[in-house]
Amino acid sequence: MPKLNLILSVVFLLIVLPCLAQEAAPPAKTSTEKRVYRTSMISGEAPLIDGYINESVWDQVAWSTDFTQNQPYDGAEPTQETSFKILYDNKNLYIAYRCHDDDPDKIVRRMSRRDGFEGDWVEINIDSYHDKRTAFSFTASVSGVKGDEFVSNDGNNWDSNWNPIWYLKTSIDSLGWVAEVAIPLSQLRFSKMEEQVWGIQFTRRDFRNESRSLWQYIPRNSGYWVSGFGELHGISNVEPKRQIEIQPYILGQYETFEKQEGNPFADGNDYKFSAGLDGKIGVTNDLTLDFTINPDFGQVEADPAALNLDGYQIFFSERRPFFIENRSLFNYNVSSSDAGGSYDTDNLFYSRRIGASPHRRLGNNPAEDRFVDQPNNTTILGAAKFSGKTQSGFSIGLLESVTQREMAVIRVGDTETVEEIEPLTNYMVARVQQDINEGNTVIGGIFTGVQRDIHTDELDFLHRQAYSGGIDFLHRWKDRAWVFNGRLVFSRVAGSVGAIQNTQNAFEHNFQRPDADHLNYDPEATALAGHGGNLSIAEYKGKWRFQTGVTWRSPGLELNDIGFQLNADEINHYTWGSFQETDPKGMFLSWRVNYNHWLRWDFGGNNLYRAVNSNIHGTWKNFWGAGMGLTYENLDVSNNWLRGGPAFRKPNGFGFWTYISSDSRKPFRFGVDFNYGHGQEVKTRFRGVWPYFTVVPFDALNISLGPSWEGYQREDQYVSTESYEGENIYVISAIEQQTISMQIRVNFNLTPDLTIQYYGQPFVSRGRYSAFKKVLDPLAPGRDERFVDYTDQQINFEDGVYNVDQDKDGIVDYSFGDPDFNFMQFRSNMVARWEYKPGSELFLVWSQGANNSGDPEKGLFPSLSEDLLGQQIYNTFLVKFTYRFLN
Repeated sequence: MPKLNLILSVVFLLIVLPCLAQEAAPPAKTSTEKRVYRTSMISGEAPLIDGYINESVWDQVAWSTDFTQNQPYDGAEPTQETSFKILYDNKNLYIAYRCHDDDPDKIVRRMSRRDGFEGDWVEINIDSYHDKRTAFSFTASVSGVKGDEFVSNDGNNWDSNWNPIWYLKTSIDSLGWVAEVAIPLSQLRFSKMEEQVWGIQFTRRDFRNESRSLWQYIPRNSGYWVSGFGELHGISNVEPKRQIEIQPYILGQYETFEKQEGNPFADGNDYKFSAGLDGKIGVTNDLTLDFTINPDFGQVEADPAALNLDGYQIFFSERRPFFIENRSLFNYNVSSSDAGGSYDTDNLFYSRRIGASPHRRLGNNPAEDRFVDQPNNTTILGAAKFSGKTQSGFSIGLLESVTQREMAVIRVGDTETVEEIEPLTNYMVARVQQDINEGNTVIGGIFTGVQRDIHTDELDFLHRQAYSGGIDFLHRWKDRAWVFNGRLVFSRVAGSVGAIQNTQNAFEHNFQRPDADHLNYDPEATALAGHGGNLSIAEYKGKWRFQTGVTWRSPGLELNDIGFQLNADEINHYTWGSFQETDPKGMFLSWRVNYNHWLRWDFGGNNLYRAVNSNIHGTWKNFWGAGMGLTYENLDVSNNWLRGGPAFRKPNGFGFWTYISSDSRKPFRFGVDFNYGHGQEVKTRFRGVWPYFTVVPFDALNISLGPSWEGYQREDQYVSTESYEGENIYVISAIEQQTISMQIRVNFNLTPDLTIQYYGQPFVSRGRYSAFKKVLDPLAPGRDERFVDYTDQQINFEDGVYNVDQDKDGIVDYSFGDPDFNFMQFRSNMVARWEYKPGSELFLVWSQGANNSGDPEKGLFPSLSEDLLGQQIYNTFLVKFTYRFLN
């Protein structure tokens, strides 16, 4: 194992070297005494938000300064001084920033799209609930670009999809730069108390020195954020504002695509006009109703291309504005481990299920003059969510959405008929949480439901009802350093006998497995129930940290009607430990070492997986970063690999990854990730290289390129299950897969409110299968006992089909299709967005898409140029106009 020894030596050196050289850091501040800023109500006219602090009204209050550096030297003096003032009236909170700079000509005014956080910026976090867990964040960049986030879980979650209405102007002068901000009180949530006390925190980023400084000092390794804020006093006799925002839209869309001879539904172009309405109504100051009628998300960026051969679902993140705004309350991950694990994507609410592709798809048959017109996505008729948090610390969220009954139009010759391909469906999510003891203890619950109105036998494979729920408990103690987290979830799905048979036999469950004595397949069942959960304990304060826990999914747990679930019948144990050195020492600004291990069993008590990992990450004083990790798998048994067959042993092996990245402040920056996987005994290899480059020719333009190449080889890839003499034969083979891709992003800011953004990704993945085999003893430790290769006398290939004569009697015993593939996809999206007034926008969108399958014997680059980019591409041109009415 010379390669492994070399890797371990390098990892050891990287761990030891940072410890060898020590240096004295600047004097550190240790006091975390609460700071208080007292504001004043405006007497007279409010300041004009123009980026110049020249009105006399600002003289009503004093400047506050004395920030403390947080990065890179925790507790040191800031690299640049920062000051602020706060005023208020019955409508707005006003903030003036004076960001001093000893060389104003070198201030970096880099622009980005909203929430890009490029260049110099200053930020206020406001805990107006004063619950010491949540806050509203408003970031002002020197270029005038806004950033805003909703902060929850005491700073562990930052949701940049929250987009409130507020006002910002900036300017540069001989002392540095200035920002003026007005935040409508209607965008905040606070109580009806006569005298308000809010938590506040200010952060300044000095881009040139890559430093951050805080107004209220919070040690970098404290493990908390919102609960350590200073306080804002002086706001009194202000009535909470009920937010009312109505935003209608109108849309025009034109599409061009390849004309198909004889297909009346593909004449080369199509168009549509539509309108809809979004709204936000403050039922009380604490509780808000958001709704959308006939929503359209044509401006949303396309999903990245992906191809998965192991049978598991692919998780795509939500991008639609209605579902991502204020989503933190509705997120309910079954587990969240610092050790990382595929099960961490499991969630009781996965909003991508709403408006997804219809479950039933019909195909064209030109030979029979049969053509089908069907929608790509289910139409969302409307959706509403009611959410908020009361002064007593009670959080509530209720989401309801209805999707349309979808029909496909089928034309055979001159006859036209319609068939239902998706039933009318209602989705519901209800979530509650209660803070106790200033947020140190939180208890909560969730309930979800899906009801489908099924009227046709062709859709009877779907669940008619699907319900899930859970209760959760979180407790922090010892100055919030220690955390206990518990979640218990359940599910129940109901439908026809066929629907529940499908669920029991689905990839995630595999109740039909012949070796699973602990599973009970019921062919007459009309319902299926299951449970899952997570229990963990962690310590997050200081340089030494750890988390350990267990998470499980019972065989009957089924969340995929409205949630996301990778697998069932699993009990996973995980442990993570870390040492983090955040004080600059030697040649490093910071570095950390992590340790992880994972164990897995099924509910029959069978040990399925054992692995251990260590990884190290560091940032040098020139702001370059690097890291590497090594994982060793001592056992890997899959209950899913043979798609309903017995458990199958995959080879033991190790994986190594490393990366390096250059200084992110530079106008040209780059990095590269590399991954290598090596299976022992049974050949398995994975190699992946992901370089990336970003160029900033000038402050308003940002260009990023991310090419990638992946190579994958294994000799036990699942192919097919065939029947022979009353027994199932599991066919596997060697595979050689190569994938190339390129992600392209361009962001161009004409002004802070007028941007052009482009995203494009060509993608080609080719797989070639060979050396087909029959599984003998799927759990045998040795390769030759586990499977055997078909001889040339047993298998032959003819007319796209592999024929197998297993007993060599000259008669074909079973056959399977050629599994070779060459999948190609291109997606691009160009969006011009103009926020012509706060909250009101004009979108011009050009989207392109193409899919194709080519010759697996063809090279990757010829396939890309000739079979993908060389064909006619599907074009969509869209104009969307919105106007927001505010109270």
